[in-house]
Amino acid sequence: MTDTSTAPARRGLLKAGAVAAGAAVLATPQVSRAQTVTLRFQSTWPQRDIFHEFAGDYVSRVNSMAGGRLRLELLAAGAVVGAFQLLDAVHAGTLDGGHGVSAYWFGRNRAFSLFGTTPPWFGDANQFLGWFYYGGGQALYRELMHDILRMNVIGFQTGPMPTQPLGWFRNPIERVEQIRGLRYRTVGLATDLFQEMGAAVVALPGGEIVPALERGVIDAAEFNNPSSDRVLGFPDVAKNYYLQSYHQAVETFEVLFNRQRFEGLPAELQAVIRHAAEASSADMSWKLQDRYSADLLAMQQQQGVNVRTTPTAILDAQLAAWDRVIARLEADNSSPAAGPFFKKVCDSQREWCRRVGNFFLRYEVSPVRSFNHFFARR
Repeated sequence: MTDTSTAPARRGLLKAGAVAAGAAVLATPQVSRAQTVTLRFQSTWPQRDIFHEFAGDYVSRVNSMAGGRLRLELLAAGAVVGAFQLLDAVHAGTLDGGHGVSAYWFGRNRAFSLFGTTPPWFGDANQFLGWFYYGGGQALYRELMHDILRMNVIGFQTGPMPTQPLGWFRNPIERVEQIRGLRYRTVGLATDLFQEMGAAVVALPGGEIVPALERGVIDAAEFNNPSSDRVLGFPDVAKNYYLQSYHQAVETFEVLFNRQRFEGLPAELQAVIRHAAEASSADMSWKLQDRYSADLLAMQQQQGVNVRTTPTAILDAQLAAWDRVIARLEADNSSPAAGPFFKKVCDSQREWCRRVGNFFLRYEVSPVRSFNHFFARR
């Protein structure tokens, strides 16, 4: 026999329970139970280099934001392929992705360096990233990667680097004439620049530079920054370190993914990959302030490195050489993918730099005056 006096109460409890359960479901994060997708992601940097650490910072952001649905497995240079073979490996699917610089691919098309080591018409690398994402650079990059070279690769620019030093020299360098005949390591368009200045240029990946300098295969070299240079062992084989140069005044990192693997991911995971590049870009620009400045002082004070400023005459000679290199590469009519496309990218960059560079030169007060006021006299 049913107790009709309590039935409505029970129905009310059931209804309230259903509402509470529904609220609990709404309050619970919607975590996918799908199996984790794991992608092999190799850097072009040695294990101990701060650049590999930067690659790890990017990977950690992807993994933490993906909610267990996507995991990048970070590998150091050489784990699967050599540094200069990364693009081909990602294209072929041998690797799912990687972290490097566009300048490493300039042998395929000189325009790749315009997305890595550009001529010094940008005020800094952050202005380059502004052009890339808001000034038409990304569309030109995709035209080069997809339409011209038919690479099965998706790429993002990230991580604005400070001006790179002229580098490490066995002997002091004071005159432009000393560049002629110098066996010098660099990459990207800087190879054209130093060849224009008469140097004998050698392109080597990061891990091979110091052994070559130690054996006398090269006379001088640049890599990138005080933290990388210190851990790679430059202070052990050369003591003259020249800061400031126009050969690679602006450079950024490049994050690559196999296009089919990337486009096969759900839209929200594609967004994680994109936005992690933005987040790690900002974090890198903050972290390097601490690390680069501390390592420069340590090399100078503890390892006997002579930190010098590149002579003005060499800086002026670099700018003059840039004029000749740019004119020559823009005039190369061997194919539409050579000079015409190179000029197309240069024109886009120059248009951006005239407007944006002019804005910042007029808008920003010089930090030199304020630094001297607060610190130089003390």
